Amino acid sequence: MNAISEFFANPLEYIQNLSDFLWTYIIIALLVGCAIIFTILIRGAQFLKLGEMMRLLFTSGKKTDDALSNGKKSINSFQAFAVSLSSRVGTGNLAGVASAICIGGPGAVFWMWVMALFGAATAFFEATLAQLFKRKGEDSFYGGPAYYMQHGLHSRWMGILFAFFIIYTFGMANQVTQSNTLCDAVSAAYNSAAGENALPPISVAIGLTLLTFGIIFGGIQRISKFAAMVVPFMAIGYLLLAIYILGTNISEVPHMFKLIVSSAFGAEQAAGGMVGMAIMQGVKRGLFSNEAGEGSAPNAAATASISHPVKQGLLQSFGVFTDTIIICTCTAFVIILSGIYDNGEDGINLTSTAMQHHLGDFGRWFLTAAIFLFAYSTIIANYFYGETNIRFITKKEWAVQVFRFVTGFTVLAGGFMTLQQTWALVDLGMALMTLINLISIILLSRWVVRLYKDYFRQRKEGKDPVFRRSTLAEIQDDIECWEE
Repeated sequence: MNAISEFFANPLEYIQNLSDFLWTYIIIALLVGCAIIFTILIRGAQFLKLGEMMRLLFTSGKKTDDALSNGKKSINSFQAFAVSLSSRVGTGNLAGVASAICIGGPGAVFWMWVMALFGAATAFFEATLAQLFKRKGEDSFYGGPAYYMQHGLHSRWMGILFAFFIIYTFGMANQVTQSNTLCDAVSAAYNSAAGENALPPISVAIGLTLLTFGIIFGGIQRISKFAAMVVPFMAIGYLLLAIYILGTNISEVPHMFKLIVSSAFGAEQAAGGMVGMAIMQGVKRGLFSNEAGEGSAPNAAATASISHPVKQGLLQSFGVFTDTIIICTCTAFVIILSGIYDNGEDGINLTSTAMQHHLGDFGRWFLTAAIFLFAYSTIIANYFYGETNIRFITKKEWAVQVFRFVTGFTVLAGGFMTLQQTWALVDLGMALMTLINLISIILLSRWVVRLYKDYFRQRKEGKDPVFRRSTLAEIQDDIECWEE
C-alpha cells in the first residue's frame, strides 16, 4: 500500500525511473544493434544511394506511381514524405537538441549524428514494410507498424499493443510537449515586448487548440496538403538562418567541432560520467526528433501511391538525414557557437537565448515563428498517427471523433505543464513503442531485403521499378495491394 500511495503522490518520478531503466539497459542497445545489422543487410544504402533518394524526391507523382493510385484523391510519395517530416521536424529540433546539450554536453550532438546515420537504415526497413502491407481506404492507402504486425506476423494482439502505445505517445504525450514548447515561446516573446504576464501560455494554448481543430477535422487529405506546403518552407528558412550564423562565426567553427568530438570521447568527460550521459541524451533526443525505429513515420509512409515499396523506404531514410543531420545540427551549432550552452537554461529557453545572442531581438521573433510552424505541423502529423491506429483498433467512427477532442485537450494541457513533466511522459512512450516495433522489424526483415534486391535489379535494367505481390509468392495472400 505504501508503494501505491507513493506512486500516486509523485507518479512522474516513477514514470521517469521506469523510462531510464528501459533506455539504459534495453532500448539503446537494441536501437544501435538493429541499425548496424540493417545497414549491413542493405549494404549501406543510406550512405550510397543518396542520389537515388534525391531522384525520387524530385520525381514524385510519376505516371508509373499514379497508375497504381487508389482513387483520384491519392497521396503522392512527396506528400507522404512531408507528413512524416512534419512530425520529425518539430520541437525536438529546437527544444530537444537544447535539452540534450544542456544535460549531456556538446558531445551529445556527436551521438545524435551517429544515431541518425545508422538509424536511417532502420527507417528504410520500417517504411518499406509499411508500404508492403498497406491496406486500401476510401480515398487513400493506410497502414503502419500495427498493420504489418497483424498481416506480416499474423499477430493482431501485437498490433493492438503497439497501437495503444502510439496513441498514448503521439496522440497525447507528444502533443503536450509540442504545445508546451510553442506556448512558452510565444508567451515569452510577446511578454518581453508588451510586459510581463501580458499573454500567459494558457491563452496561447486556447488559440492553438482552435487552429488544430480546423485541420484535424479535415482528414488526411487536408493534413497531407498542409504538410506539403509548410514543411519545405519552414525547413529552408531555418537552414538559411543557421548558415548565416555559421558564416558570421566562421573563425569559431574549428573549435566548435573539436569541442563536440572531445566531449563525446574525452577522458575528462568519461571520468565524470558525461560520456555516458552524452550518449544517452544523444540517442534519446535524436530518436525523439528523427523517429527512426520508433514506428511513427511508417504510418505516413504507408499512405503514398507509388510503384514499389522501396521508393518510400529510401525517401524515409532521407527524412532522417534532413531532420537530424541538417535541422538538428543547425540548432546545435547556434547554441554551441553562442558559448552559453552551460548557463543553466534548458529546452527552448536555451535556444531562444542563443538566437538572441547572435541576432538580437530578430532572433527571438524568428525562433518564435519557427517554433510555431515546427510545433504546429508536428501536432497535426501526430494526430494523424493517432487516428490511423484508432482505426486499426476499431472501425467505429465515434472513437475517431472522441480522439479528436482528446487531441484538443492535450494541446490545451501544454499551456500549464512544465518541460520536465512533458519529457517524462514522452520518454516512456517512446521506449515502449520502439521496443515492440524493432522486434517486429527484425522478424520481417527478410522481406525488406528481397524487396531491396528486386528494386535495384530493375534499376540496373533501366526500368522505373514496379512491384507485384507475386514477387513474394510465399506471403502474397497477406498483401492486399500491389495487384497483378
